[in-house]
Amino acid sequence: IGGSFAVWGGLFSTFDCTMVYLRQKEDPWNSIIAGAATGGFLQMRQGLGAASRSAMFGGVLLALIEGAGIMLNKVMSAPQNFPPMDE
Repeated sequence: IGGSFAVWGGLFSTFDCTMVYLRQKEDPWNSIIAGAATGGFLQMRQGLGAASRSAMFGGVLLALIEGAGIMLNKVMSAPQNFPPMDE
């Protein structure tokens, strides 16, 4: 299972870096597209239908992960309103 994850990670990184290079910007879309491309690429031997479903699943999964990261950043960076301290 570790070998499969290594292949997935290597392909994802390759697609992600390729998207950064081609688009000349670093944003969540690179990861989403890389997730879809990785999922589709890994299922190519099973046919076009399986590759398409896997690509869709990979893209949706990475979109959820990126969305959760964005929401977490917004919550954590929101200003904290502490009550005034009495001296």
